[in-house]
Amino acid sequence: MVEQLIRVAVVDDHPVFRLGMAGLLGSLDGIEVVCQAEDAAQARERIDESVDVVLMDLHLGEDSGIETTRDLVRTLPDLAVLVITMDEDDESVVAAMRAGARGYLLKSASPAEVERGIRAVANGEAILGPQVASRAMATLTSGRTAVRVPFPELSDREREVLDLLARGYDNTTIARRMVLSPKTVRNHVSNVLTKLGIPDRAQAMIKARDEGLGAS
Repeated sequence: MVEQLIRVAVVDDHPVFRLGMAGLLGSLDGIEVVCQAEDAAQARERIDESVDVVLMDLHLGEDSGIETTRDLVRTLPDLAVLVITMDEDDESVVAAMRAGARGYLLKSASPAEVERGIRAVANGEAILGPQVASRAMATLTSGRTAVRVPFPELSDREREVLDLLARGYDNTTIARRMVLSPKTVRNHVSNVLTKLGIPDRAQAMIKARDEGLGAS
């Protein structure tokens, strides 16, 4: 019986990691890297029905891998997204899985773990890397409630801007702390207000603080 070819897209803003991962996957039997992308725009442009699995970083420059995952899965419901990132916090895991990812690995994963993860999600399974799974089990066995990500409609960057806004910082200060241009910060603030359906920064600050953002 001939093994079905798994067609993979690699989405990561770091060229060394992206090219290295593409080289690794291309050397594996039954796996073909059909495209690469460094940001959300390239991912949306290049990934189509020909792709089976997307290997997705959560941080794509100024773009959010979580938001990109949500958009891709909404457009291509059969697409399997396997997150591979440095972030091992509970909030990132929960947000990624809610966005439609089928698996979550850390970038410290071994080549064998990456291969296993790709084959698993391509087969319709859900998979967590060993470190992520151990944290999830610790949460379950400790009786803690699942982490709820505030404002899931926002991208990671927008949520970070909102958090700093809730601390009372102006756009110039937010830009300096996030190493962004003031214009980019203004755009993020505008997007936050639009997505949350609120009229101004004051209301955004109140709403954010009610959800636990803005704490020192």
